[in-house]
Parts: sequence; C-alpha cells; structure tokens
Amino acid sequence: MGVLALLWGSGFLWIKISLDEGLTPGWITFVRCLLGAAVLLALAYGAGQRLPRDRGTWGRLAVAAFFCNALPFLLFSIGEQTVDSGVAGVLNATTPLWSLLVGLGLGTERPLRAARLGGLVLGFGGVLLIFAPWSAGSGLLGAGALALLGASASYAVAFAYMARRLTGRGTAPLALSAAQLLAATALSAPAPAVGGPAAVTWTGVVAVVVLGVLATGVTFHLNYRMIAEEGPTSAATVGYLLPVVSVALGALVLDEPLTVRTVTGMAVVLLGVGLTRVTGGGGPGLGTEAGGRVPGRGRAAVKPGGAADG
Repeated sequence: MGVLALLWGSGFLWIKISLDEGLTPGWITFVRCLLGAAVLLALAYGAGQRLPRDRGTWGRLAVAAFFCNALPFLLFSIGEQTVDSGVAGVLNATTPLWSLLVGLGLGTERPLRAARLGGLVLGFGGVLLIFAPWSAGSGLLGAGALALLGASASYAVAFAYMARRLTGRGTAPLALSAAQLLAATALSAPAPAVGGPAAVTWTGVVAVVVLGVLATGVTFHLNYRMIAEEGPTSAATVGYLLPVVSVALGALVLDEPLTVRTVTGMAVVLLGVGLTRVTGGGGPGLGTEAGGRVPGRGRAAVKPGGAADG
C-alpha cells in the first residue's frame, strides 16, 4: 500500500520536474499517455487479454480517453506551470466533489442529506482556504488553479460516462485500460505542436519516463492487484494518502512552502470528501463500483485509462 501511494502520489512531482526541465505540457501529456499505454499493453498481453475489436467500443473509448486522460493530463501540466505540485495533488482530491455535482445534474445521485451537503460545502471550502481569495494575489482565479480544477472536473465527467457506457460490457479491465490509453495517445498526438519545441534536459527525460511508466502504467497495475488481493477498502485507503504524498514530496524534493494554510486546507478537503461518501447507513461509502472507489479518484479505482494521478 505504501509503495502504491508513493508511486501514485508522485505523479505531480514528476510533472513539475518535467516542466522545470523544459518539457511543454503538450509533450508531457503525449509521452505520458504513450508510455502508460505501452506498459498496460504489455501487461494485458502477458495476462492473455486482448484489445476490443468492435468499432462501437473504440468510439466510446475515445470519449472516455479524452475526458479521463488526454484533457486532464494536459490541464494538470498547464496548471503546474504556476501552481505548486503539492497543491495540485490536493486539488486532484476534489474529484469526488465534482462527481457528486455531475451526478446531481444527471439525476443519478440521490438527493443530498445533511452530511453529504456539508461535505460538499466543506470540500470546496478547503480549496478556498488553500488559495485564500481574500488575500491579494491569491491565484484562485488564475489560469493555473482553474486548469487544475478543470482537470478534476473532467475526471468526474469521465467516470460518469464510463459507468454508463464502458464498464460491465465483457471486456477485461486491463485490456480496456490499455485500449483507452492507446486512444488517449492518439488524441494527444497533436499536443506537442502547441507551445513550440521542448528544450529538454536529461533530467526532464527521466522525469517524464518515470511519470509515464511508473506513475501511470505501473500504478494502475498495482492498484488492480491490490483490489484483487486485498479488496476495495484497502485500495480506497490509498486514495486518502495521495494528497499527503504529493504535498510531502513537493516540500521535501522541490522545497515548496509547507504552510499551515495548505495543510489545513488539505485536511478540510479530505474531510469534505469523506463526508460526501457517507452512505444512507451512516458509514463511509468505500464499496465497489466498477472495481472499487478511491477517494480523490471519482467513481472507480480500477478504471479504464490507468491511475488518475494528475
């Protein structure tokens, strides 16, 4: 569990290093999708799973790949140009809050009770606390913060779509995920042309390779195995560790400021997310749905497209 949380939560660190070392958001997105797809394809074929062949499934995969991979991966890279990696990790944890709003809009969520409504308000209150819009130059309405929140909202749209159109249709999960990242690679192929050529260093190359191979491809496989071997509750627990890992790595490796406001905001966001997961029976909703829910990951832990780690 600790290894999975470390690899998964480190994604924001590798994005930041890649940016600092000259890679553009477009290049980061494309290479990440490409390498993640390569890892999952190898694992799928090694497990005897084959890619879907019907055109309808690939069409649905393209929609899911756009909202779950190509778009949010690009937005997280854009956002981290101006926002610390640790804060990006905390904002990624707001995905369940967006999922709740999307579900309410689509009519798939039951009416909010006091605890879940309080969690929704509290979670977004944590975001306000982090950016402190009452302070001059808070950055809440800056392009970076909006891009990060947009990425988290995109995950929520993707999870709602996948739950309706992709999961439970007979395709093996690993093959489905590999196919989705393959589609995301095709969708993100034009992205490197935006922003000009990358003046990349060897450090940047290493960072983006680790991001694609370990923080995207391998983390999905480890999460898949954890759910199979230890159950969805263990996998869900990892979701609460990801913002903590991203904040800690940002402070330790990149010397990002670890302020009381950031730590408090993170705690408030996670508390809000936990409250939105309260079920009618009064317990936290950490049951399975398309493979098991993970806080900070929206609907599915084992979801097509690999880990949503930013």
